[in-house]
Formats: sequence, C-alpha cells, structure tokens
Amino acid sequence: MDRVTVARPPVAGAPLPRASAAIAAFSTIVEWYDFTLYLYFATVLSRVFFGGGAGSLLTTLAGFAIAYLMRPFGALVFGHVGDRYGRRRMMLLSVALMTAAMLGLALLPTHAQAGPLAGWLLLSSRCVMGFAVGGEYTGVVAYLLEGSRPERRGLVTSSAAAASEVGGLLAVGISALTVSLLPPAAVESWGWRIPFLFGAALAGSVGIARSAMHESPEFVRQQEAGTVPENPLLHSVSTQGLGILRSFAISALGSITYYVGITYVPSFLTAVGAMSESDSLWISTGAAVVVILVTPLTGLLSDRWGRKPVLLLLCGASAVLPVTLFSLMSNGDWAEALAGAFLLAAIAGAYSAVGAVATAEQFQGEGRLTGLALGATGATAIFGGLTPWGSQLLVARTGAPYAPGAMIALVALLVLPILVTLTETAPALRGRRAVRKGRAR
Repeated sequence: MDRVTVARPPVAGAPLPRASAAIAAFSTIVEWYDFTLYLYFATVLSRVFFGGGAGSLLTTLAGFAIAYLMRPFGALVFGHVGDRYGRRRMMLLSVALMTAAMLGLALLPTHAQAGPLAGWLLLSSRCVMGFAVGGEYTGVVAYLLEGSRPERRGLVTSSAAAASEVGGLLAVGISALTVSLLPPAAVESWGWRIPFLFGAALAGSVGIARSAMHESPEFVRQQEAGTVPENPLLHSVSTQGLGILRSFAISALGSITYYVGITYVPSFLTAVGAMSESDSLWISTGAAVVVILVTPLTGLLSDRWGRKPVLLLLCGASAVLPVTLFSLMSNGDWAEALAGAFLLAAIAGAYSAVGAVATAEQFQGEGRLTGLALGATGATAIFGGLTPWGSQLLVARTGAPYAPGAMIALVALLVLPILVTLTETAPALRGRRAVRKGRAR
C-alpha cells in the first residue's frame, strides 16, 4: 500500500483542498479566543492578580501591552520557520506553544495566594502567549491567500478575520456567562479559571486538527523551483522594503480600530461608570456578532471593487465617527451605548477583513511571512497592544470619554496618505486593467 502524506498538495500552485483551508481559517477561532479573553476579563483579573485598587486595571492593561510587544519577536521567529521550512510546520509549532501558555495561565496562583508574584507570573504567561500568537494570524492569512483562487482571495482570506471574531465572540460570551452566573466571590476565587481552561482544551484540539493540513501550494512551488530563501529576514529587508512600509500602515489603522473600537469597549464602559461589567460584556457580545456579519461581505466587496477603494472608505469613516461614538457610549444610555459599540465594531471588522488580504498581497511568496512580521505584526504590537492601555490612561487623566475615539481618528489621518498611494493588488481588477491597456494599444 502506498504511503499517504498530508504535508503537501499533489500539484504545486493548485488551490488548497477545502478541508485544509477550513482547518486553517477556523483554527483562528481558538487563537483569538485565547488571546482576547484576557482583555475581556481585564477588570476581574485586575482584582485577582493585582489586588484591586485604583491602579489595578491600568496595571492589567499595561500587562496586555507589554505582552503584545512580544508579538513581533514571535512573528519573526515563526515567520523564519514558515518561510524556510513551510507554513504547515510553523502553524503546528505556534499552536503547541499557545496551548501550553493557556494551560499555564489557567493554573496560576492568585494575589491572595502568592502576593505580588502572582502578577509577575501572569505577565510571564502572557508574554509566552504573545510570542506564540505572533506567528499565528499572519501565518494563517498567508496560507489562505496562497491556497485560494485569485478571484476569491478577498473572500477566502477574510474568513480568517471572521473566524478570529468568532473566537472573540466566544471569549466575550463565556466571560459574560461566567460573570453573570457566578457570585463575585466565586468568580475571583475559582470561576475565572474556567474560561482559560476551556481555551487550553480548544487550542489542543486545533493542534490535532492541523496535523492533517496540506502544505501551502506557494511553498511547494518555491521548493520545486529552488527559490526558498536561505535567510528570509535578509531577503525581506533587501527586496520588500516598500511592502513592509505599506503593510505597517494598513495594519496600524486596523489594529487601533479593533483593539480600541472593540476589545477595549467593555473596560471603557465599566471605567466611565456607564455600564456594569455584565452589561458591558453583553454589549460587546452583540458587537462581535456585527463583526462576523460584515467581514465576509467586505472581503467579497474587495474582490469586486478592489482593496484600495474599500480601505479608503473605511479610513474616512475611522477619521470621522469614533470621537462621537465614544462620547455617546459614555452617557449610560443602553440604546446609545449599543449604537456606538455596533458602529465601531462594523468599521473595525470591515477594515480588518480587507486589511488582512491587502497586507499579505504587498509581498512576494518568498519571504512573505517575515515581511508580514516586520510590517503588519510590528504595527499590531504598537497600535494594538499599547492603545487599550493608552486609552484608559487618557480617560483617567483627562476625564474625556472621547479620547479613545480621538486616538483612532488621528491614526486614520496619518495612514490616509499612504493608502492613497497604494497600488491595487486585487488580481481580478489588475487583470481587467491589463486587458484594457492592451486594447488601448
């Protein structure tokens, strides 16, 4: 009997089998559940690990920011593995490390049990998790891009963004259930561990499922052509500098709209006294549903209209609306908070969908993951990890509830000139334009 291998598809350049693409796309559910759960549970963790008090929430958010700075380092290490040894191997390694980190966090001692050491252990586990997730999302996006039909890249790649938001929805939903169903004393004593143990079990199941994935057809092509870069970092820096800059700009706005406009919102609503922890988490659960609905639609539109016009439209919305929306949410009115959260989620979700494929298309196949690590993941570390902490600091120091929206608007205005200069990367549109040019000649 012939030995069966699942490491690579039978023909280099052929689309991925649907099973492999589905495993890659939907495994980001677990990745984003594990990583964003910390932010949705920030107010609880501030009491469990830092003893409560005025500065505990800010310290907890600072821990999120510091851990996020590990993402570029993880992306570079895992990007090197993916560019040198294959996308599949990289994704297996990253999910294994994520599983171990999540399980370790779930078993940590609390501040009541270990004092200040508990906070340091929490930060250490978050740093390991940040390192692991650094290679996850960009690896999955590149894998889906390389394995999809050119005319459907936007739609297929956006499935990673949609699945990641399913993970975020799962995280906020389980957080809301835990806080709602258990007495506060039980949550702080042992209940907070349940969502993290659940995440560790999910991550382990994804690792098992990923073992059946095929290798990316793009990497197979590189192996057969002998073009796999010996030093992916040197290759990316020397040949793809403009792509790194553009992907940094695209991801900067995508990161701040997502992490300030979605995941920071429950902490914001609680901190300004607009909502209870339970109510703010349920509003964020609804916002996560909004993102899941708009993501595939935006990916499809980017295939039809192009990446550039969709990015420009959403950049304009990010510059104009967030200040007003954060002011609305701070009033304590349920309807206004719901409207503000849902509109912010729609903008952030739509931008993330088209941003995922647009950043990956800035690079050649050779060295793509390392290029994304330097550009997209570098931007995410700064504009994703630091901005929830910065938002809370600004609100606490100035008393201005619109400050987080002003941060989003400022980044949108800075990114706009770079988006204007982008070259359209949607394959179908480039093909039609090439045909028109040929006819004109």
